[in-house]
Amino acid sequence: MEHLNLTAETFDAAISRGKYLVDFWAEWCGPCKLLSPLLDTIYGENSDRFTLAKVDVDAEEALAERFGIMSIPTVILFIDGKAVKAAVGVNTPDTYLEMIDAA
Repeated sequence: MEHLNLTAETFDAAISRGKYLVDFWAEWCGPCKLLSPLLDTIYGENSDRFTLAKVDVDAEEALAERFGIMSIPTVILFIDGKAVKAAVGVNTPDTYLEMIDAA
């Protein structure tokens, strides 16, 4: 499963409808590199339930600022364009699935 790479130009239109799990990350971030394959696996097994998207906070500083990203990785669940839940750091797969289920 391929995730979406979002930019300031594509973000709002992309997440306007449906469930999107958005990973705010950076290339230099060690924990981000640990989280990425975990999210890819969750998405591969649950792609009918949500869409996985990523935002590189170094390339998209305005988006990181807009959503108050202070630490990475930060994963935010958006439903129909609205942020509804967030998790900071590397969490268990169940944490992310529970975010999706609870929304």
